[in-house]
Amino acid sequence: MTLWNGSFPFYPGASECFPFDTTQAVIVSVFLSMLATFIIILPGIRGRGQLFWFLRVVMGLFVGAVVLTVQFTRDWETGWVTANTSYKSFSHAVVNVNVGLHIGLAGVNVTLVGNPVNQVNETINYNEHFAWSFKADYDRSYSEGLEKGLPSPILYVAEKFTTQSPCSMHMQYRISSHYTSLTLWMAFCTWLISILLFSMPILLYGGCMLLLTAVLMLSSLLFFTARNTLKCPILFGPASLNTDYGGSFWLTLATGLLCLLLGLGVLILNSMQPEKLKLVFNLDEGKEEEEERWDKSCLPGEPSSSAGDVLMVPLGELCEVTATQL
Repeated sequence: MTLWNGSFPFYPGASECFPFDTTQAVIVSVFLSMLATFIIILPGIRGRGQLFWFLRVVMGLFVGAVVLTVQFTRDWETGWVTANTSYKSFSHAVVNVNVGLHIGLAGVNVTLVGNPVNQVNETINYNEHFAWSFKADYDRSYSEGLEKGLPSPILYVAEKFTTQSPCSMHMQYRISSHYTSLTLWMAFCTWLISILLFSMPILLYGGCMLLLTAVLMLSSLLFFTARNTLKCPILFGPASLNTDYGGSFWLTLATGLLCLLLGLGVLILNSMQPEKLKLVFNLDEGKEEEEERWDKSCLPGEPSSSAGDVLMVPLGELCEVTATQL
């Protein structure tokens, strides 16, 4: 049963995908605005500490932006496969498509793009999100997808992560994602504390908090990869959809290692060469300028031997002195 031009009944057209996630765009815009503000006030920093100050600002904003952004990304695990598969239920039409699976901390994204995009009188370009966050119901999202009549490849992949699936992947991915997200929020808090301590400046404790930030970020990766069940095979005929760690995973790993190196560097310099550490944080220049101003204000006046500087006292103001004869 088909309608005009061979289109299938009861199925709405494909909804267009928004080009980017608005949450990530807001976070990146905020941090870029902060960076632009610091660049504007950069010429007001005098001396050789200008470069060190700029590097500290860039490093601090980069770490904060990464820790906050990866909470909302959807590419912790990604996978693609090209296959010939049925398009929708109750239809014998076979299409050539690219099927993508993108796993984030808040849910699963399933992407379906046709080769070419226009096939069977439709535009095959789907990107459906199935959430498993605390307030979301994954099974309900899957049921809504069934009611909307989503293409069969999307429903087949999404079914693997339902609570009723024999693969048991839903609970494993959901729990690991929740613990990963919680650990990253803790890392964001410790990053804020380290920024405050470095600005006070309390360098030793700032380095400790930066080191703790690195430990939390690396621990989040362990929580994400700690799953007991094996990956359930997702097959499209002879083709298999396999996932690997995505950009968010490797970005978190690189940022955690960077914080680890910076934290260890601060602690080592503080114990072995504190003068160089103070130079990096522009503490020596401020101390030298303060000492110079203090020395100039405390120096006594130079004696003068010129005739104009001789103190003249009128005779009437002289006091009489009574001499006692011994």
